[in-house]
Amino acid sequence: MLPAFLARLAAGAELPLPPSIFYGWYIVGGVFLITMTTSGLAFYNLSILLAAFVAERGFPVGLASSATATFFVASGIGGAIAGRLVERIDVRILIASGTVAGSLALASVGALRGSWQLYAFHVVFGLCNGASGLVPLTTLVARWFSTRRALAFSIASTGLSFGGIVVAPAAALLIQHLGLTGAAPWMGLALSLGVLPVTLLVLSPRPAAKGLEPDGAAQAIGGPSAPMQPSVAFAEARRSRYFFAVSIAYLFLLGAQVGAIAHFYRLSALRTDAATAALALSVLAGSSTLGRLAGGWLMLWVPSHAFALGLMFMQSLGLAALAVAADPIQILIATTLFGVTMGNSLMMQPLLLAERFGTSDYGRIYSTSQLMTMIGVAGCPPLLGLAYEATGGYLVPFLAAAGLTLVGLAVLALFGASRPRPFRFPPRGSIGA
Repeated sequence: MLPAFLARLAAGAELPLPPSIFYGWYIVGGVFLITMTTSGLAFYNLSILLAAFVAERGFPVGLASSATATFFVASGIGGAIAGRLVERIDVRILIASGTVAGSLALASVGALRGSWQLYAFHVVFGLCNGASGLVPLTTLVARWFSTRRALAFSIASTGLSFGGIVVAPAAALLIQHLGLTGAAPWMGLALSLGVLPVTLLVLSPRPAAKGLEPDGAAQAIGGPSAPMQPSVAFAEARRSRYFFAVSIAYLFLLGAQVGAIAHFYRLSALRTDAATAALALSVLAGSSTLGRLAGGWLMLWVPSHAFALGLMFMQSLGLAALAVAADPIQILIATTLFGVTMGNSLMMQPLLLAERFGTSDYGRIYSTSQLMTMIGVAGCPPLLGLAYEATGGYLVPFLAAAGLTLVGLAVLALFGASRPRPFRFPPRGSIGA
C-alpha cells in the first residue's frame, strides 16, 4: 500500500481528501500556508535583512533601501510575466519553479559583500517572488470562488500576516544568533519546505479540473444556477477609468505601506530596543491577521469600495501615529492601528479588480495593475531612507507616508466610484473553467 501511495505522489497525484468539503477551501488552506511562508521570508523579512545589511555589512541606509526597492520592481516584472503565463500553463509550475530559484537566492545571501551583489540578490529574489506569489495565488482563489470570493481572499491572504507572526520573528532571531552567513541556508531551506509540498500535493488549477464550479460542487439538475459573473477582456479593462483609478490609488497606498514596513523594524529598534522591535513586528502581523479576518466578515455587508476608502484613512492615521511614537507603549499602539489596515489593504486591490472585471483575463489585469503600483512600492523605501538621512529621524518620513496614503484615498474616491459599464457574460457552464 505505501509504495503504491508514494508512486501516486511521485506521478503528481493529489492527496485524497474528504468529498463532503468543497475543494476550494483546501485551495484556500494551501494558499494560506504558502503566503505564510513567502511573506515571512520575503515581504516581512526585507525589513530584517535591511537592518542586517546595515549592521553586518556596513551598507548605508539609503543604499540598502534602494536595493530593497529593486526587489519590488523585479517582483512586479515577475508578476507581469506570471500574469501572461497563468492562462497558458499550470499555475503549480509557476509557483514551484519560482520557489526553487528564490530559495537558492535566499540561501546565498550570506555570501553577499559588494553593492552589486546586494542589488543582484534583490533583483533575482524579487523576480522569483513575483512569478510565484500573489498573481498566480490570487488567480487560483478567484477561479475557485465567486459569491464568497471576499471571504476566501480574506482567509487565504491571512497567511501573509501569519508569516509576520511566526516566520519573520524566527528569521530575525536566526540572523541575530547566527548572522547572515549562518542563517541564509536555513532560510532558503525553509522557503522550499514551506511551499513546494503544498503546491504539488494540494493545489489544483481550476474547478473544472475536478468537475466543479466556483463556490461548490456542480449544481444539481433543476437546482439554482450560479450567478453570472463579469467577463471583461484585458484590452478593454486596461482602457477603463476604474482600472487606472484602482492602480494609481494603490500605487500611493501600497507604496506608503511598504516603505513604512521596510523601515518599521529599524524605527522600533532605534526608539526602543531589539526585543521591543521584534515584539512590535509580531504585533504588526497579529493585528493585520485580526483585521483581515474581521474585514472578510464586514465585507459581507459593507460595499468593497467604501471599505477600501475606510482602510486608507485608517492607514494614514496609523502611519502618523508611528511618526510621533516615542516609547514602547506608543509604538505598540500605533503599530496595532497600522497593522489592522495593512493586511486588508493588500487584499483589496485584487478583490476590487476581480469584482469589476471577472476572472477570464484576471491574471493579466491584476499583474498589470500590480506592475503599475510597483512604481510606488519601489520608490517609497529609498524615499523614506533618504528622508531619514536628510532629517536625522523617522518623523518626517512617516508623516510623508501618511500623506501619500491620503493621496491614494482621494484618487479612489474621486475616480473609482463610477458605475460599471454593462458586462459581457460568458456562456452558461463556462464560469471559472
